[in-house]
Amino acid sequence: MSKNRANLIYILAAIIALGPLSVDLYLPAMPAMRSFFDTDIAYIQLTLSSYLLGFSVFHLVCGPLSDRFGRKPILAGGLILYIIMSILCAQATTIEELVIYRFIQAMGACCAPTLGRAIVRDHYDGQAAIKALAYVSSLMAIAPVIAPSLGGIIIKYADWTMTFYLLAGAGVIALLLTIFVVPESLPQKQPLHPAHIARNFKHLLTHKAFMAHVLIASFLYSCAFAFLSGISFILIDFMGVKAEHFGLYFLCIVSGYIGGNLFTGKIAHSWPIQKIYPISITIALIPSLAMVGFSLAQWYHPLLYVIPVLFNTMAIGLLLPRAMAEALKPFPHMAATASAMMGFLQMAIASIAGGLVGYFLVDNPLPMALVIAGGTIMALILFIYFRGDIRSHEEKIITPI
Repeated sequence: MSKNRANLIYILAAIIALGPLSVDLYLPAMPAMRSFFDTDIAYIQLTLSSYLLGFSVFHLVCGPLSDRFGRKPILAGGLILYIIMSILCAQATTIEELVIYRFIQAMGACCAPTLGRAIVRDHYDGQAAIKALAYVSSLMAIAPVIAPSLGGIIIKYADWTMTFYLLAGAGVIALLLTIFVVPESLPQKQPLHPAHIARNFKHLLTHKAFMAHVLIASFLYSCAFAFLSGISFILIDFMGVKAEHFGLYFLCIVSGYIGGNLFTGKIAHSWPIQKIYPISITIALIPSLAMVGFSLAQWYHPLLYVIPVLFNTMAIGLLLPRAMAEALKPFPHMAATASAMMGFLQMAIASIAGGLVGYFLVDNPLPMALVIAGGTIMALILFIYFRGDIRSHEEKIITPI
């Protein structure tokens, strides 16, 4: 790998990290926000669900725009929107305002991973793309490692609004990198006519191999957001973990994701996809079912919930780069549109999982454990259903539609 290409991976990882940073930095602040707005858990969870919803829906806009006008202008525009909304989030005076601002903030934030994946696809093919996506994912995971601890320190010495001012600052850094460092990589302009966009989306939704990779990865990925939706309340409110120590538990979880990504980048990028799926799903399924058992038995200790999720995120790290590369492989002519559809489905399913946890979570971890186990079981069912389509999918570039 050339030095310029290696530098591009570092830069894209920093930009894409804005997505998880926007979730993980404010997790330790959620109990404090509940007190500030004098509301209940369900309403505070809406600030996460609305973010995920906005993140999901705007994929369908920024992808086609990028395939028409280029990666850089759409990415820069999204980051500007993100910076403005981050500042407004910090200045919100009601929970309703914060929910709305988070939704719009996510519309800007979603441009980073959508177009970051498209830029990787523009520059890399085949196993090189798998390795690049794995390294980007492992590098961007540094943000979730740092963010919860930083968020906990902020809550100890300042208030929750500072988390959103820091997100605005991170957005400024990502914007500067986009403007001055990231190269334009659009290989072929696509028409912006609604009928053409609709045909592209229809083609993706009816392409069985694409849908197989996206849906299996999405349900496994949703387990992480089910965990994110409930873990701050479970650890801080229910189990008495101090906010400044929250990040230490989170570090354990993110280390699993980084380990899975690095393993894919170093070794598993050359394995058959038929081997990756059952290994990943098994790694996630057994600990997820164990966590349900702990909840039913009323065994409440932080490690009984953190360690199973560590294996779950390890499975996500192992599977996600490969699934993304396989899904995008046939569509070099509309990489951003394919990436957008993938991101939309991924985040829509994650949003539903997070919403379920927020709605049913009251005073014990069982709802979170059930949603995580359910997402893993769905991934297994989908793999069994789509196994033939995955196996028969030829490694070729599909003619542009």
